[in-house]
Parts: sequence; structure tokens; C-alpha cells
Amino acid sequence: MKFIHLTDTHLTLPGNTLYDLNPLTRLQAAVESINSEHADADFCVITGDLTHTAQPEAYAALRETLAQCKVPVHVLMGNHDARETVLEYFPTLPCDSNGFIQYTIDTDAGVFVLMDTVEAGTHAGRYCAARREWLASVLEHAHSQSRDVFLFAHHPPFELGLGAMDDIGMADEDATALNALLGRYRHVRHLFFGHIHRPISGHWQGISFSTLRGTNHQVAFDMHTTDMIPGSHEPPAYCVVLAEQDRLIVHYHDFLDDLLRFPLGTVHWEDWNMNR
Repeated sequence: MKFIHLTDTHLTLPGNTLYDLNPLTRLQAAVESINSEHADADFCVITGDLTHTAQPEAYAALRETLAQCKVPVHVLMGNHDARETVLEYFPTLPCDSNGFIQYTIDTDAGVFVLMDTVEAGTHAGRYCAARREWLASVLEHAHSQSRDVFLFAHHPPFELGLGAMDDIGMADEDATALNALLGRYRHVRHLFFGHIHRPISGHWQGISFSTLRGTNHQVAFDMHTTDMIPGSHEPPAYCVVLAEQDRLIVHYHDFLDDLLRFPLGTVHWEDWNMNR
């Protein structure tokens, strides 16, 4: 199967810019790119920070823009979002019994689990005992059916070597408990997350993971600064994910990249460039 991973749209009031960029027009460009290049995808998942300051008008613009996408879109919230407002504008989003926006998507590739790692009043992530209890039941059910599991969250549950972002990752006690829970199961294939605004992939406790740039601004690659979050205007991206029984492929697509494309191989660059 094929799906899209997109994150950190950070929509503001329509017409307003954020760090001298327009998050709405950039999201619209992402949707146009998906529609023209990847309309055959099964769906798209957005891993949080849907808006920048949780303004109702921003959620309204988000809903209108996502309605233009030719593939179904599933969202989860990030630390810049407000749970009540998200549910006001996306009232069909499922919640667990404690009111957290957590739900599953049943697919041919396995069970896709969208987690709620947001705690009001902090930019850091939380995944409390109540949320872990819900996840444990999902994992156990998938295990009983021999189904693979793919996790989606906003906050990563481990440090990434980026000091300023590691400070607002998932709280240590929750990350430790989540690690213990996941350690009891061996059918979790991959963890997708947002929050970091950087293209990163790797392996954590036997689980592969990936994250990517947001659709507006980015976090600069800086492994030393800890007293502020360094921003950048690196190109936005979304990921095209191919999930097969024996492999998982994650392609990073800089959808606003307009650099020159040209044929490689036997064609002489000078001749092609002169005649194009």
C-alpha cells in the first residue's frame, strides 16, 4: 500500500504569515502536489501541529484545504493545537474513553495507531497511564490477530541529539513507560512522528522510525544550541511511504523544489543544455 506522511502545518489566520512564510499557501501547494502526483495513495496522515496558535479560523482553513485532497486525510494533534477546538472543527475524530484523540485505522498492511501525546500548558509531550492503557489494548488485540502495527505520534519518545528539541520531547517517565510497553510486543513495524521539523530516520528499541520537515518553517540542523530553537527556511516536504510485507520504503519529497531536472547517462550535458 501507499500513503502520505505530512506534518506540522502550523496554519495561522488566513492571509497571515509565520516567519515570513505563508503556511496556508504552502499547505495548499502540498495538497496540489499530492493530487497531481500521488492521488493513488490510500490516505494521508498529518502528525500534529495543525495550527500555530489554535485559532478557530485556522482550523476552518485547514478543514477547507484538506477537503480538496483527493486522498482521505487523517489528523492527530500537536502541542500547538487545542483538543477542544480540534474536535469542534473535526467532530468525527474518534476519541478514547478518556477523551484523548486516539484511534486506529485498519489497513491491508496492518493496524495504524494514531496517538495523542499532547498535554495542555506545555510544549513537551506526555503519554500518561490512561493513554498507555488504551494503547496496550490495541497492541494486544493486534497481536492476537497476528497483525503488524504502525505508530503515529507528534512527540518522539526518545532524544534525537538536537538539544533544544530534546528538551520538549516526551517526558522521561512517560517515555520510559512507553518503551516498556512496546518492549512486550514484536509486531510494531515503524514509528512516524512530527514535532522536530527535520528529516531524520533510524532505529529505536527494535522499531524503525522516521520524521520529516514541516510544510512551513523548519528547525535548523544544530546539535549544540540549547537556549533557543534555531529556525530555518529549508524546503518543506512530505513523505511517500510504500508498505510491503517484506519492506517499508519512505521517500522524502521536497514538493516546492523547482531545481532543474535533466537526463543522466549517455546524454551529453552540454548538448542537452544547449538545445533544451
